[in-house]
Amino acid sequence: MTVAVVSDSACDLPAELAEGLGVKVVPLHIRFGDEELVDGRDLTTKEFWARCRASRELPQTAAPAPGAFRELFVSLAEQGAAGIVCVTISSKLSATNQAATQAAGSLGGRPRVEVVDSLSVTLGQGLVVLAAAEAAAEGASVEGVVAAAESARSRLRVMGAIATLDNLRRGGRIGGAAAALGGLLSIKPVIEVRGGVVEQESRQRTRAKSLRYLADKVRSAGPLERLAAMSADAADFEGFVDMLAGARPHRPLIVGDIGPVVGTHTGPGTIGVAWVRSAHSS
Repeated sequence: MTVAVVSDSACDLPAELAEGLGVKVVPLHIRFGDEELVDGRDLTTKEFWARCRASRELPQTAAPAPGAFRELFVSLAEQGAAGIVCVTISSKLSATNQAATQAAGSLGGRPRVEVVDSLSVTLGQGLVVLAAAEAAAEGASVEGVVAAAESARSRLRVMGAIATLDNLRRGGRIGGAAAALGGLLSIKPVIEVRGGVVEQESRQRTRAKSLRYLADKVRSAGPLERLAAMSADAADFEGFVDMLAGARPHRPLIVGDIGPVVGTHTGPGTIGVAWVRSAHSS
């Protein structure tokens, strides 16, 4: 009997990678006006970005209901899981962690479910999920899988370059005057996930400088265990991936898409990078 690993669709793990390690994913919901769509089922990432570019309406996201997690937890137990570890998007950015925790609590310890807050988003969260899934695949106990996830989380860093301030402005995260000034000056903010929330890390004067800045951060981070690069339908993403050639993580580079959950807030053209430092680095 093994430990099952569960996450939510904000982790943005490529499907083949998640499926290969047996990770089960509970989808969040995306709303365009009165229309609600299930992430990954009713709407692919490609369809989401096409719709965003064609629409003036800013989409919204909604956490899964506790029942969606409970149903999956029960199903996994019936399939023989000895325990379940569920790694969620940051509890400071979504009610998803609360829903998973409520579902776990409703089961009375049967099956045993431990919920881990990744304190991260997109492939930053995904790297924590992978650490948990690989520990489970190696036969670790529930405690061992949780420890692997928490260890990766403690060594994780996630940064991104935003192409446009429009989504931040329309979502109420930056004032209209600041957005207009940023556009006029071609200021490209670099964001970072810190303590589970998204903060501005720096401001670069051009897109090229912001991407070079990100690549330099990766290369100066020291020995890396894992590295992931992700794109929100960015035309210059391949060039950015080439910039990462000097970084040599212990495990293969993961390249993926920023999906609807995170992309709703960052907007199209965003490029992000996530890395976990080697456990043996100083």
